[in-house]
Amino acid sequence: MAITEGSEISDTGGNAGPPVLQALIPVSVLICLLSLSVYLFGEDASSGPNQIALCVGAAVAALIGWNNGQSWEDIEAAIVSGITVAIKPLLILFSVGMLIGSWILSGTVPTMIYYSLLMLDPAIFYAASCLICALIALSIGSSWTVAGTVGIALIGAAGGMGLSLEITAGAIISGAYFGDKMSPLSETTNLAPAVAGTDLFSHIGHMVWTTVPSIVIALVLFSLMGLNINASASASDLEITMQLLNENFSINPVMLLPVALLLFMANKKLPPIPTIVSGALAGVILALIFQRPVIMSLAGDAPNVFLGLFQGVWYTLFDGFILDSGNATLDDLMTRGGMSSMLTTVWLVLCAMVFGGVMEHTGLLRALVDYALSFIHSTGSLIATTVVTCIGANIITSDQYISIVLPGRMYKLEYENRNLDMKNLSRTLEDSGTITSPLVPWNTCGAYMAGTLGVATFAYLPYCFFNLINPVIAVIYGFLNFKIAPAIAEQSL
Repeated sequence: MAITEGSEISDTGGNAGPPVLQALIPVSVLICLLSLSVYLFGEDASSGPNQIALCVGAAVAALIGWNNGQSWEDIEAAIVSGITVAIKPLLILFSVGMLIGSWILSGTVPTMIYYSLLMLDPAIFYAASCLICALIALSIGSSWTVAGTVGIALIGAAGGMGLSLEITAGAIISGAYFGDKMSPLSETTNLAPAVAGTDLFSHIGHMVWTTVPSIVIALVLFSLMGLNINASASASDLEITMQLLNENFSINPVMLLPVALLLFMANKKLPPIPTIVSGALAGVILALIFQRPVIMSLAGDAPNVFLGLFQGVWYTLFDGFILDSGNATLDDLMTRGGMSSMLTTVWLVLCAMVFGGVMEHTGLLRALVDYALSFIHSTGSLIATTVVTCIGANIITSDQYISIVLPGRMYKLEYENRNLDMKNLSRTLEDSGTITSPLVPWNTCGAYMAGTLGVATFAYLPYCFFNLINPVIAVIYGFLNFKIAPAIAEQSL
């Protein structure tokens, strides 16, 4: 879950919407350009090519809207409105960039990595990472916070053991979104039942039937993948990494205080930006106390110690931490963070919100949803259509909250007409809208996870087993009419 507030769906206005063929044009253009982008640029696609594809798609949608009689001024206002929705996530991204840099500088991340290497056996590392993130996210209700704290350490530990960063990122995201989805503290877990018209705990109880089997299957798969790990090679990498961490940082349990502070503030549901910034400042304080040689290594030719410390901290906050240990793998993992590291991600989110804003304002998005309604002939097809619409909304609007609110509004009457309890709708919204958001590179969630964990979205996507399995189980339940609650009777959990 992105630790942001819900987004409002604007009214496109007018009674007669555009035909679905018009709506398919910008979507088809976007899909073709994005596919070509990945083919030509590979993992670098999100560094600029995808942004161009989104802008071209938005331009095509704007031309269609203009051709249908909408003024450029109205379309421009919709673009500004779409960008406005993303302002808070963008501020969070910058804050997280600063947090990552300060936590590496302070020794917080190196300490977390060091203790993870001591405690986690390589054979169970993937499954353990998933479970750890699930439990923490369940307690605080935020997948973003988990990825930005424990997730960073686990990625570092995986690199230290010579394990796959892509699989580790998939395990982190799987666990984080399980905990986020099932936590009563999560914003999406509160948003979905509010949109559908059911109560929170009925919603959570009903999600157990699709969510628990999904995470169990994911844990089994992560456990099986751990069986293929070369333990002797991992042990050698582990020893080298721990030695280098000790040589370059002061490793001490005190370094974990910023983590405790951030998790405490997140658990108290304090505003996310002050919470993240407080964690970053706590890291700076610890760095000044315990990691002065590390800071001075970044200071360059400062005239005195005071200015050197000031310059090193300042540099880390805006441009990230740089490690030169002589070990390429560890240096690559530790050289990161800073507000500037999030600029490409911010660019991607801005372009995505432009595309989503134009699609929504011109009525093209609504035309696609209305067309999807024509395929509903049974409970199974209704749930399948809801799942597909939520995934499509994540792709087109790039916003996790819109992927819950829009389909929820569109399909609520259909669930009522079929005499289905609204907790079926709220569960399906979470089984698809919440869960698939980190799988889309230009979605705010996908951009955040890639930027924070340092692993491209398409690289970790195949290993987000929980996020891939959960929507499938939801659809299977729908067609089997299994654990689908009718509106006329009280259902026991």
